[in-house]
Amino acid sequence: MAAAAQGRQLTSSRVLVVTAVAAEAAAVLRGVSAALPHACEVARTLPGGYALTAVGPVDVLVGGVGPAAAAAATATALALAPYGLVVSSGIAGGFAPVAPIGSAVVAETIVAADLGAETPDGFADVTELGFGRIRHACAHVDPAARRLRAAGVPTAVGPVLTVSTVTGSAERAAELLRRHPGAVAEAMEGFGVAEAAAAHGLPVLELRTVSNAVGPRDRAAWRIGDALAALARAHEHIGYATLVG
Repeated sequence: MAAAAQGRQLTSSRVLVVTAVAAEAAAVLRGVSAALPHACEVARTLPGGYALTAVGPVDVLVGGVGPAAAAAATATALALAPYGLVVSSGIAGGFAPVAPIGSAVVAETIVAADLGAETPDGFADVTELGFGRIRHACAHVDPAARRLRAAGVPTAVGPVLTVSTVTGSAERAAELLRRHPGAVAEAMEGFGVAEAAAAHGLPVLELRTVSNAVGPRDRAAWRIGDALAALARAHEHIGYATLVG
């Protein structure tokens, strides 16, 4: 029975997009609705109080902030309906200069960057400690990036880090890049979404837009409105039908 259910999920053409907060979900919905102008929004509340809005084959879920909340919300939605792809999406901090403010990032891997332990020799992640994994490979990376770039959305591809504490110093940013070379952004939910997707045998993608540079915390330099506008544009052009089919 479980294998049959998993098979149904893997052949579904529905997409679940998980955001942390309502403002991100609203931006995603603007983009999806622009791409599917004849589809109506249908909103409902899932068990646990999670808000989910469907537009055509895309369901947009507000899952909460942080990896634990994101995992719980995603697992709830995946237990209730079949999907072919799970997407973690929203705004993020970008590592300059590769991911400037207003650009998009597509994760090639989702990495739990601060899941581990401090040791006398420095930080050791849970994989090094022998307790589990910190990394998930993403699906549809190249076609997603190509579609965004073709639409004129500047897009960086590379590891996207999941952190439980947002970076607030140059030293912390440098340390993350030392441990995770090539990282393009940090956010707080991707690994939780990916863990839930993996538990259901589903592919995952992380798509975000950049509101601020990773480094010293400077709220005056954040461009959340610009990032949300870019998020809507990204979801307008991502072409989920061609990715999931």
